[in-house]
Amino acid sequence: MYFYSGFTTACNTSAAPLPGGTQVRAEEGRVAMSNEAAAVADSAWNVEPADLGVARDLQQRLMASGHERPEGDRCPICFDLIKLPMHEHSSMNVCLMKRVCNGCILAARQRGMMGCPFCRTTTPTEDASTLALIQKCVVKDDTAAISFLGEQYYYGSRGVAKDAIRAIELWTEAAELGSIDAHYHLGAWQRDADSRHLLGVADHDDGNHQLAVQHFMITAKMGYEPSLNAIKDMFKEGHVTKAQYTEALLGYRDAMEEMKSPRGRKPSDSEFKVLKF
Repeated sequence: MYFYSGFTTACNTSAAPLPGGTQVRAEEGRVAMSNEAAAVADSAWNVEPADLGVARDLQQRLMASGHERPEGDRCPICFDLIKLPMHEHSSMNVCLMKRVCNGCILAARQRGMMGCPFCRTTTPTEDASTLALIQKCVVKDDTAAISFLGEQYYYGSRGVAKDAIRAIELWTEAAELGSIDAHYHLGAWQRDADSRHLLGVADHDDGNHQLAVQHFMITAKMGYEPSLNAIKDMFKEGHVTKAQYTEALLGYRDAMEEMKSPRGRKPSDSEFKVLKF
């Protein structure tokens, strides 16, 4: 008996020895076979579980997408990106279901235009009139209107009775039609980390600090201040390098430059009083 490459082979000592060349080729063949078997075993041992592979692919696609804000985040008048958070720097015009930045609203008010600065429609002052305009857009399958109506049902505002089930139905309908806001509302309602920033928060809380930094970096470069503050806090904690913090600061600064209002400044508190319809 003898051992060769991990296999035990019986030798017939009474058999005539093979010619030199034949024996060498036979041994080379056994070596090749054993190497091939080892390679197969090694590859089988290192096969990545299917679930892990899917999760890794999802993570890669998540990090490679969503680096730019959608066109719907632009003011329909000046075409500038509205500062984040949008609800603090713009108003929803229910006549056409579009957000107009505070800078354009202020400019219109100063010219004596008290209605919608985009379509000149008189701004409704009663809930019933407001809902009528929203419903007019809803019947046209306007995704923004459907999602916005869902918000009214969820919070019970504008004279609508609070009805979470109806809100979810409307958000689901709007999401199926492609509404980003509706997807967000559904995700937030389910307590999923649907937004990029919340993904960062979730990863940070789970101890996945590098993934959290990547998420926060993307939204900080979009001009989202909470993400910049999160990176600042992680820098103090030692989870963010000075280079990463600098990158976030510069990206945030560039985003804020891009989102400047037509007036080039934020309206004062007294000016804000004339912004609301």
